[in-house]
Amino acid sequence: MIAYLRGRILEKQPNRIIVDVNGVGYDVAVPLSTFYGLGEPGGEVVLRIHTHVREDALLLYGFASPLEQQLFERLIGVSGIGPKVALAVLSGIEPRELINAILHGDLARLTAIPGVGKKTSERIVLELKDRLPKAEHAPSHDGTPAPSALRDDVLSALMNLGYHRPLAEKAADAAVKSGAGAFEQTLRQALRELAR
Repeated sequence: MIAYLRGRILEKQPNRIIVDVNGVGYDVAVPLSTFYGLGEPGGEVVLRIHTHVREDALLLYGFASPLEQQLFERLIGVSGIGPKVALAVLSGIEPRELINAILHGDLARLTAIPGVGKKTSERIVLELKDRLPKAEHAPSHDGTPAPSALRDDVLSALMNLGYHRPLAEKAADAAVKSGAGAFEQTLRQALRELAR
């Protein structure tokens, strides 16, 4: 199994590149998110690889980040979704946005992706909601938690304080939208929302 490629870009087209590794050309399918981050032909490239073995073919799928690869591998585990559809999904939505859409059951956002219908969107949400990579907990660039991680933390704190989930969710959402900042300020804002 090929898990990693480092070489020069020989040819480059949207969704497909050929990587020259010491004189051997590897044909690699890539999502647009990876494609846009690549240099020009002749430049060096490093890709994480998912090797997909079929009866009639050995296919390579390349990703610039571990998160893209994890999402791809989870998507192809959903019934009715093959590598082509999974690549289309990753090409049509940023990885973190995809995670948020799945977590919040945003079917409208998922069906806006070309090639993804309502039933496919419903299956993605149903089968992946509890199996997503933990990228939503990654800090943002300024060191504050990403909004969904902050929301989850505030929601958990409110429920631990005895508030019912629907009320706690509304308050947490409003507090995060207000841009209160770090956890403590956002929790205070959520408590103010509940006091209204």
